[in-house]
Amino acid sequence: MANKQTLYNFTVIEGNIGAGKTTLAKKLATDYNARLILEQFAENPFLPKFYENPEKHAFPLELSFLAERYQQLKNELNIHDLFRPNIVSDYFFLKSLIFAQANLGSDEFGLYSKLFHIINSSLPKPDLFVYLYHDIERLQENIKKRGRSYEQQIPDNYLIKIQTAYFEFIKQLNELRILIVDVNNIDFANSERDYNLLQELINKPYVIGITRITA
Repeated sequence: MANKQTLYNFTVIEGNIGAGKTTLAKKLATDYNARLILEQFAENPFLPKFYENPEKHAFPLELSFLAERYQQLKNELNIHDLFRPNIVSDYFFLKSLIFAQANLGSDEFGLYSKLFHIINSSLPKPDLFVYLYHDIERLQENIKKRGRSYEQQIPDNYLIKIQTAYFEFIKQLNELRILIVDVNNIDFANSERDYNLLQELINKPYVIGITRITA
């Protein structure tokens, strides 16, 4: 399947914590010879501290993610590669605003939101925004399997809050092609058949607006 052309030039894969964003983005980039943009969250020193004490570390965590994501996308999206013209990313810059709203108080979020909108206007928008939907139980199973120590105590209500925040923001995205795929009944990480099914869904032609599909 390598060296095929993707239907969309810039595809972002999104979802809640443990949804399999990175796994899917890597598979698509490999199969379609696309450039891969991965979020560098593991290098953020505030992340383990945030899970230990969210109130104390939420604001520096969100500011650091905002700066890191912006710098990475600005650099990567300005590169024009004739041999790999397509791009697959495991995050959308909008997630900065989604997590900030979930984690910050109203005053902090107000300031953060102003900064976000100033810099967001300079970044290209994706041609397709894919949201991988899992129920909370499935997300917790995935989180446990990948074994990151600082994630093991994430409560269900936090995952619910993030999921709700994603859907609220998605409703406001009027100028994007948005594909929400319910992937609760497939295992695209380990089943080639399931991955091929998901891949076919992602590469169909979509119009501007929200499309919901169960894989």
